[in-house]
Amino acid sequence: MVNLLQSSPDEFVQFLKSNGIKRFYFIHNENECRASHPELQPLCDFFNSDKRDYEQHEGIFFELLEEYDILQGAFVHRTCRGQGAGGTRFWSYDTTEDFLRDGLRLSKGMTHKNALAGLWWGGGKGVIVDNPKIDKRDAGVREKIFQSYGKFITSLNGCYITAEDVGTTPTDIGNIFTKTRFVTCIPPGVGGSGNPSSATAKGVLCGMEAAAEFRFKESLEGKTVVVQGMGHVGIELIRLLFEKKVAKVIGSDIFPESIERAQQQFAGHNLETILSSKNDNSLLATECDIFAPCATGGILCPETIEKLNTKIVCGAANNQLEDATRDDKLLFERKIYYVPDFLVNRMGIVNCSNEQYGYINEDPFSKRHLDKNWDQSVYNMTLKTLKLAEENGTPPGQTAVELATEFSFEQHPIFGHRGQQIIDSLVKNEWHRKGE
Repeated sequence: MVNLLQSSPDEFVQFLKSNGIKRFYFIHNENECRASHPELQPLCDFFNSDKRDYEQHEGIFFELLEEYDILQGAFVHRTCRGQGAGGTRFWSYDTTEDFLRDGLRLSKGMTHKNALAGLWWGGGKGVIVDNPKIDKRDAGVREKIFQSYGKFITSLNGCYITAEDVGTTPTDIGNIFTKTRFVTCIPPGVGGSGNPSSATAKGVLCGMEAAAEFRFKESLEGKTVVVQGMGHVGIELIRLLFEKKVAKVIGSDIFPESIERAQQQFAGHNLETILSSKNDNSLLATECDIFAPCATGGILCPETIEKLNTKIVCGAANNQLEDATRDDKLLFERKIYYVPDFLVNRMGIVNCSNEQYGYINEDPFSKRHLDKNWDQSVYNMTLKTLKLAEENGTPPGQTAVELATEFSFEQHPIFGHRGQQIIDSLVKNEWHRKGE
């Protein structure tokens, strides 16, 4: 029998095709996970037994894009506050388990992020598994992939609202938008908020400032910061750090073009760049005041935490901890102040989640997240989390999750638990049969 979890995504796709499965889902019903197809029961068993990443996710939906053998997914965690909202990631994975865990963690993180930010949205995340056999740089190929994903999102009737994330571009989002209304971060030319990277970086900076105040009792001026990942958010964060007069930034990336761009943009500043390779975590041993993970998640685990030579961890990457409970505790024991990613990288979703309400100059709805006057601002929630963690002797990640979980069960003041109702309707209408 095929080990579905340890199979490669391509092997899993071939398994689906051999069983005539194009669409499938997993829902949480009567205190257990249930699958749309009996052939997928091993994955249900995995979800039911997993204590790390699966947390009664309301609905997890998939569709196979057969033209390119690409698996498209939408993970919906909790929708009490509103429909599941979060970006779509276009990424490659070694195993099916890696893919599933990423979606589970990311969607759960969005529940926490949206709740702490006071947004009336639930938690969701999209994942498209990159097929290495296709040329994803081909504009025509990408157009077909993301238009197909838009059709997939439309078929879910609004239980999940997608947006931009790692591996996707404004053009990709524009292609999704041609096939669905259930998307944000759409191009400004058609009324959207566009790329949220700048806003995201500003939120991370606020978290850093709060952590520096708590740990050092002073500002970021004169500090040394390591930024892992110099993509859209990382490069903007570096710019903001130099504006705050940090003494030095050490930036790394796995792409030579990102290194070259940073060197050109920050010529004359004290920037040291390092070209690293995938799974090379030697950067974590670099001595610094603040380590900012701004690439992919899961980089902090027992082996890497032992190497860390920093006082604060605060960055934009989602799911920085490989195991949220274990690694949060390890950082706490080492007296490294960890600022949970879902607390500080909220501005991407804040920037785009309510774009249907239009735009105004100096929008107070957005600005309040970045100031010190609102109780739920990034700065104040970071301070509150670190203070509670110290007072109660509980790690900051656990503290933030407890706060977020309480907020996440508050029901939308107008529509109640509508996301769950949509999922129930999809199941009743045999959504998985529509693609046959």
